Amino acid sequence: MAEETYCLARLVIAAPQGRSGKTTLTLGLCAAFRARGLAVQPFKKGPDYIDPSWLSEAAGRACRSLDPFFYDRPGALRGAFARAAQGAELSLIEGNHGLFDSFDEDGLGSTAAVARELAAPVLLVVNAARTGRSVAAIVYGCQIFEPGTPIAGVVLNQVAQSRHESRLRQAIESRCGIPVIGALPRDDELAIPDRHLGLIPRAEGEALLPAVSACRRAVERYLDLEAVLRIARSAPLLETALEPPLADPPAGAMRPRIGIFRDRTFTFYYPENLEALEAAGAELVFIDALSDPALPGVDGLYIGGGFPEIYMQELSANGSMRRSVRRAAEEGLPIYAECGGMMYLSRRILWGERSAEMAGVLPCAIEMTARPQGHGYVIASVDRENPFFPPGTALRGHEFHNSRVIPDPGAREALDGGSPASAGPASWQPLETAYHLARGSGLGGGRDGIVVKNVLASYTHLHAGGAEGWAKALVERARRFQDIRPIREGQL
Repeated sequence: MAEETYCLARLVIAAPQGRSGKTTLTLGLCAAFRARGLAVQPFKKGPDYIDPSWLSEAAGRACRSLDPFFYDRPGALRGAFARAAQGAELSLIEGNHGLFDSFDEDGLGSTAAVARELAAPVLLVVNAARTGRSVAAIVYGCQIFEPGTPIAGVVLNQVAQSRHESRLRQAIESRCGIPVIGALPRDDELAIPDRHLGLIPRAEGEALLPAVSACRRAVERYLDLEAVLRIARSAPLLETALEPPLADPPAGAMRPRIGIFRDRTFTFYYPENLEALEAAGAELVFIDALSDPALPGVDGLYIGGGFPEIYMQELSANGSMRRSVRRAAEEGLPIYAECGGMMYLSRRILWGERSAEMAGVLPCAIEMTARPQGHGYVIASVDRENPFFPPGTALRGHEFHNSRVIPDPGAREALDGGSPASAGPASWQPLETAYHLARGSGLGGGRDGIVVKNVLASYTHLHAGGAEGWAKALVERARRFQDIRPIREGQL
C-alpha cells in the first residue's frame, strides 16, 4: 500500500516520572475540548484498560492503545494511530510511566519513542510539589536526553501558591525556552479512587463521574487551552499507509456468534480486539454474567479481564449462568478467557476467609494475594496443542494480577473422603498448558495458557496488534461449532 499524507492535530501528554498527573490532565483536556465541540480521539500508551475507560468517558470516543511492544512491525504503530484518528479534530495521547521509561534498554518502547514515531509534540507534566528552580533542570534534562523528542510545553502540577508558580514558570521559560501552558493547584477533588490494580474502571458505576468534571473545570480554569491547540496543530504532516476498509461478509453468509462477557465485572477489552473479531466475520453478542440467566445461542465465548474477586459473591449467586457455561464447555464450545475470565472459569475464588464457587470449567482454584504475582509484558511461544494457535506461534501480551492458581480445596476434601456438593471431580489434575513464557510470570514455572477441551484460559492479556492470528482463529473455531450447534441443541 502506498503511503498517504494526513494532517492530524495531535499531542502527547507525558511526565518525567509516574504519578505526576498525566491522567488528570488528559481527562481534563479530553472533556474540555469535547465541551467546545471538538471531536477528540483519546489514546493510551501502554497495555492499560482502566485509564482508557475514563478517557473514553471524557472524550466520548473509544480510547485506543498505542504500544510499540504490540505494534513492533515497521509502520504498524503509525498506521494504527492514523486509522483511529480518522474523523477526529484532535488526538490526545496519554503516555505511561516516565517519558523515557521502556521495557527495553534502548528506549524503543518509551513514550518518547511513540512521540518521535508519530511526530507528535509533547506536553510535559511536572509534579512541582516541594520543588523550586530545580524544575528547570528536570525539564532541560528531558529536552536533551534523547535528541529529537519534541517537547513543546510544560504543565505544572501540585503547585502550592501563585508565588511558587511564578518562580517555577520563570525558571523553565528562561532556561528551557519553552512555554509553561498552565499550573494545576493541589486539589483532592481531582483524584479518582483506586484499588489494587489502579483506578476503579468506569463501567463499575456513575459515582466517580464528578472527578472527570473536576478535571475539566481545573483545566479550563488553569490552562491556556488555545495554546494547547496551537501546539497540537503545529504537528507536521504524517505519512503512513492505511489498511483498506473492512470487507462485508458474502451475501447470505451466517456470521458465527461470539459471546462477550461485558458488565461491571468484566471490562478489560481492547476495542481493537472486538473490531478484529468483527473483521474476521463474527457477530458479537454481549452478555451480563451477573444477571443473565444463561448463555444465549452462541458459537464461541470470549471472557476478558476485570475484577471477579470484587463481585465473586454475585457471580456465584448466578448459578444458572455458571452451569450454562460449564455445560457449554463440556459440549465443546470454543472459549477464550484472560485473567479475570480465567478466574471465572475456575472452580472457586478464595480471598482471605471468603470463598465463592465459580463455573468449574478448569480443574483449579484461584487465590487472591496481597502482592502482584505477575506484572508487565509477556513474550510467549505456543509449544503445545490448543484450540486457537498452532505450535510455534509467537505471542506478545501483558499481565497484571494479584492472584495465583492453586489446587482446588474442595477437590482435596473429596479426595480425603468428604463429598461437598461443590467439589467437582474428586482429584487434583495437573494443568495442561499451551504457552512457554520467555518473559512474564503467568501460572508460574514459565508456563501459561490452561487448555481444557476447546477452552484456552491464561493470565496473559493479548492485543490484536501483538497476536494477529488470534481473532481469525477464534472466529474459525466458532464457525466450526456453528455447523454442529443445531445438532447439539437438538440433543439437549
